[in-house]
Amino acid sequence: MTRPAPTDASAPSGSPDFTGLRATYVNCTLNRSPGRSHTQGVIDRSIAIMEANGVGVDRFRAVDHDIATGVRPDMTEHGWDTDAWPALLDRVLAADILVIGGPIWLGDNSSVTKRVIERLYGHSGVLNPRGQYAYYGRVAGCLLTGNEDGLKHCAMNILYSLQHIGFTVPPQADAGWLGEVGPGPSYLDEGSGGPENDFTNRNIAFMTYNLMHLAAMIRGAGGFPAHGNQRTAWDDGTHPGHTNPEYR
Repeated sequence: MTRPAPTDASAPSGSPDFTGLRATYVNCTLNRSPGRSHTQGVIDRSIAIMEANGVGVDRFRAVDHDIATGVRPDMTEHGWDTDAWPALLDRVLAADILVIGGPIWLGDNSSVTKRVIERLYGHSGVLNPRGQYAYYGRVAGCLLTGNEDGLKHCAMNILYSLQHIGFTVPPQADAGWLGEVGPGPSYLDEGSGGPENDFTNRNIAFMTYNLMHLAAMIRGAGGFPAHGNQRTAWDDGTHPGHTNPEYR
């Protein structure tokens, strides 16, 4: 049976309150600051919506920091002399919303994007105070730019990875801009049409609001429900919905 769509009368009245929410944007461009980043142009449009709605925003370019390669929380404990990631992870964990932005190269995510996701994965086994995995209760989305195809492929990879390690992904949690295939103007280049593109601007707005809506819903619920998903309870022998043969 098909569930009917909600009517206007059933929609909540009044403007949503997003004040107090925090978002962190990680730009995975290959260009160090202060070099130009077309990905930052797309990110800035989303940030403007967040800030206009009272959301506190943090942002950084991953390539500006000495992030070690690996899948451990701190790679200085595994042979690396330096590792900037632990301090950057604190900035991710301080936020309700994570947005990963990056370029498309050879139809795939940048090497910097992949490194950031690997380092996020390295913390995924840590538990929060409720016995859930650390990223539970946080929402995530992604933004992409490029001069070739691959946007949906890259978004699928990022969003799958983030939900797999515990982030919650709302509807339409990706957006981006693709220029003409092959050599040509990039997003911020004069005459590219990128900043004026209605399709891209609509998708960025929908993604940004959906992230804020879901983060506010989770905050209002006191976090992601802690039932049937607590690693601590499972390890103690509590397996909800799983028949325990000792009690047959």
